[in-house]
Amino acid sequence: MFRLTIAALALCGTAPVFAETHTVSPGEGAQERLQEALILAEPGDEIVLEAGRYELTDGLSLDIDGVIVRGSGMEDTILDFTQQAGSGEGLLVTSDNVTLRDFAMENPKGDGIKSKGADNIVYTQIKVTWTNGPDPSNGAYAIYPVESTGVLVDGVIVSGASDAGIYVGQSSKITVRNSIAENNVAGIEIENSRDALVEHNIARLNTGGILVFDLPGLPVMGGGNVVVRENLVAGNTTPNFAPPGNIVAGVKRGTGIMVMANENVMVTRNVVSENPTAAFMVVAYTQAFDDERYNPYPRNVVIGENVADDVGDEPDFEGGEQLVQAFGGSLPPLLWDGLSDSDGMPAVAVTDGTAGWTLGLTEQGQGIESAQPAPFQAPDAGIEWDMSSVGAPAELEERL
Repeated sequence: MFRLTIAALALCGTAPVFAETHTVSPGEGAQERLQEALILAEPGDEIVLEAGRYELTDGLSLDIDGVIVRGSGMEDTILDFTQQAGSGEGLLVTSDNVTLRDFAMENPKGDGIKSKGADNIVYTQIKVTWTNGPDPSNGAYAIYPVESTGVLVDGVIVSGASDAGIYVGQSSKITVRNSIAENNVAGIEIENSRDALVEHNIARLNTGGILVFDLPGLPVMGGGNVVVRENLVAGNTTPNFAPPGNIVAGVKRGTGIMVMANENVMVTRNVVSENPTAAFMVVAYTQAFDDERYNPYPRNVVIGENVADDVGDEPDFEGGEQLVQAFGGSLPPLLWDGLSDSDGMPAVAVTDGTAGWTLGLTEQGQGIESAQPAPFQAPDAGIEWDMSSVGAPAELEERL
């Protein structure tokens, strides 16, 4: 199970620290051998999962800094949690400077891979899926880093999550790229997080493609400084299958890119097609809250030079059919609820004259029955902020 590598991976003072490789194979006793490797690993070690299907009956955990967990490829090394006894995540990581790569996970009873308080974590070439397709009994999140500084998600594939396929929450310095999210309620969600870059992803066949949310009552507040660029957001027509009470249970079928209660968000150079409710939605948080730190309004959201085709022709809300007829067959690509911050900061602006329409709401918490729909032209963006800080730390690239 163990063998010593020759190369020194790190230095501690002047003495070299040699990394150990812990090799685990599938078959009888794989659960115990894999968890033992995760416990016995030391900083700098690598845990190698040989090709095959690992039939696991309980969740796994890692709490050692600087460990690499590596499979033989997402099609070759499969962690199968179909017989998992508990309801927790498949793998929980609570340590820093961890790299997870080149394996797949199927049917965890709870979340797929959750990392909490794990700074400078890398997820790359990982697949997490629920093989029964969209189902409210599936786990909430497939890839789930939370409360972290430094998150790089690159080249992952996720499907079937009953909340979000790729979710990054209460974190900063984030990059999500080159990934595929399909058949989830939300494909990709950035929540209560700052300095995030979401680029070069495919979000398709979800209920909503890409969500940028800020919610009250969480330990980390004040999401913003998010760039969503050069993604394909297409065919998000899956009916919402989130369990009742989840915040994403309110996401409308056919939502492309949705921004709620965030500040300084740039949405540009995306291709958004076949999303029948809206290509872009910019809205306030509508539920009651008592968190004095919270601002429920979107501020400085810029919709840039995107391509929006075949959108807004079958909106998923009451009165949608009549509105489509009133607009001549399809709604404009940008939907704003009409609410903005009282200090005068614009809720939404555009850089290329994107046509929009508004629900015309006047107070936070109003329902759709109070809507006064009308066309509107968002002002040209004169909004500028320093976007050089978005994205994961550059040193994480070296671990790909």
